[in-house]
Amino acid sequence: MTLAMSWDEWAAHDAVGLAERVRKGEVTPAELARQAAAGVEKVNPAVSAVVEVFEDVVADPRKDGMNPDGPFAGVPFLMKDLGPTLKGRLQEQGSLFMRGNRPTADTWLTSRMRNAGLNLMGRTTTPEFGVCSSAENPAVYVTRNPWNTDYTTCGSSAGTSAIVAAGVVPMSHATDGGGSIRIPAGFNGNIGLKPSRGVFSIAPHLSDITGYVSIQGCHSRTVRDTATFVDVCRGGAPGEFMPYWMPPEPYAELIRKDPGRLRIALSHEWGDYRATPHIVAELERAGRFLEGLGHHVEWALPQADLRAAFAAQTTCYISNFAQVINGMLAGRGLARPPAELIEPINIRIWEAGKDMSYAERYQMQGVFNSTARAFGSFFEDWDIILTPITALPTPRVGTMEYLTISDNPDVLDWFANLWKFFAYTPLSNLCGIPAISLPMARQENGLPFGIQAQARQANDGLLLQLAAQIERALGGRWNDGRQPGVHVRSA
Repeated sequence: MTLAMSWDEWAAHDAVGLAERVRKGEVTPAELARQAAAGVEKVNPAVSAVVEVFEDVVADPRKDGMNPDGPFAGVPFLMKDLGPTLKGRLQEQGSLFMRGNRPTADTWLTSRMRNAGLNLMGRTTTPEFGVCSSAENPAVYVTRNPWNTDYTTCGSSAGTSAIVAAGVVPMSHATDGGGSIRIPAGFNGNIGLKPSRGVFSIAPHLSDITGYVSIQGCHSRTVRDTATFVDVCRGGAPGEFMPYWMPPEPYAELIRKDPGRLRIALSHEWGDYRATPHIVAELERAGRFLEGLGHHVEWALPQADLRAAFAAQTTCYISNFAQVINGMLAGRGLARPPAELIEPINIRIWEAGKDMSYAERYQMQGVFNSTARAFGSFFEDWDIILTPITALPTPRVGTMEYLTISDNPDVLDWFANLWKFFAYTPLSNLCGIPAISLPMARQENGLPFGIQAQARQANDGLLLQLAAQIERALGGRWNDGRQPGVHVRSA
C-alpha cells in the first residue's frame, strides 16, 4: 500500500499540522486514516496498545458523522476503551465480563469530538474498568512501554500512551480518575493534561459525585494539540449536575504568550510519601530550569491533612466503583461478580464498598471540602506546585502488587501500595484542580519521566501557557529529542 507520507514526515506532524495540510488539499482524511492504520499494524505487535481499528471508518472517515470542516479536519484519533461511548461500537473496558458490550448511542463528548473533526477510528487498551495501574492481564492483553518493552506503560490510559509515544497518531483519548492521564504520559514521554472540573462532559453518564473525580482528556506530543483539543471539545450537555465554564480566551491563542513571572512551589514530601533520590534530583533540575525562565521557585506544600485526604480518596474509589459493578450485575441479573470474568481486586473492591453507608460517604465529602479549600488557600500565595509524576520509577511488566489480578486479600493494603507509588496525582482529582505531566525528566534506566504542574481550579490556561513556554525554550524537543525504540520511524 502506498502511503501519503514517509514515516519521518508523518511523525514530524502534530494534529494541528495534519489538519492544516488537509485544509490546503495536500492530503485527505482517508489518506491520514490509512497511514494511522498502517502505523498500528507496524507497532502494535510489540506493544499491544490498540484493541481494534474500525476498518469501515478508515475507508470512509465520514461514516460515523465526523465533521470534515471541524478544526481537526479528519485527523485520526483513537478512543480509550472506557468512558465516552461510540454508537454501535464495542466498548469492553479491559474486562472479560464486558466482552461484546456494544453501546447504542454516542455520549455528549463523543459528539463534540466528531464535530471537532476528529476521526474516531479505533480503541486503545485499558486495565479492567480503568481501576489499576497497568493494562496487564495475560487473559486480555499486556500493554508494553515502547521505550523498553520490558516495562509497563502504567495506566489506566495505557494503550493511548504507547500509541502516541510510538508516533502512530499525534493525539489520542485518555481518562483520569487519580492520575490515569498523567502517569502514563509521564512514563511514555507524552504531554498529559487533566483539566479542571467542569471542562469535559460525558453526559448522560456520571453527572454526580463520580464525575467529580473522573476527568476526560487526551495525550499529545505538542502543547498546541492539547490546547486545541480542550478548546473545541469542552462544554456541558443541557442540564448538567454542575456548572461548566469557559475561559475568557481560547487556549490555542493564550499559549502563544509567555506567562508572567510565576510563584512556583516544589514538593515531593506528600503526606507520608517521598520520592526516590534520583526523582528528587530530577524535580530539582526542573525547578532550576524554570528559574532560568525567570520564575520564582522554592520548596512549599499546602497545609492539608494529606493522610485524611488519601483515606477519603480510597473511600471514594471503593464506594463509587462498587456501585458501578452493582449496575453491571443488575443488568445481567447476577447477585455477585463472577470470579472467572472479573479480576480479584475488583471483586474485593465491590465487596468492601457495596454496603458502604451514607455516613461514611458524608465523612468523605467533608474531607474533600477541607482538602480542596486547603489547596485553594495555598494557591492564593502560589501560582503552581511542581511535583514528580510518581514517587517511584516505572515498574517492569509482571510487577503484581499494583495490578487488579493481584492475590492481595486486603483491599486497603492494595490501595496503600498504590498511594506509595502514585502519591502525587490523586489529590488534584479530589480537589477538581488542573494538573499536567510534562516530559522534562529521565529515569536512571533512560525511560522518560514526567514532571507534574498543578494550579488553582480553572487555571488550566496557565498550566498550558507554562507548558508552551517550556516547549519553546526546549526548541520543541521534549524528551531531549529522543524517540522510543518501538516507533513508526523504526525499521
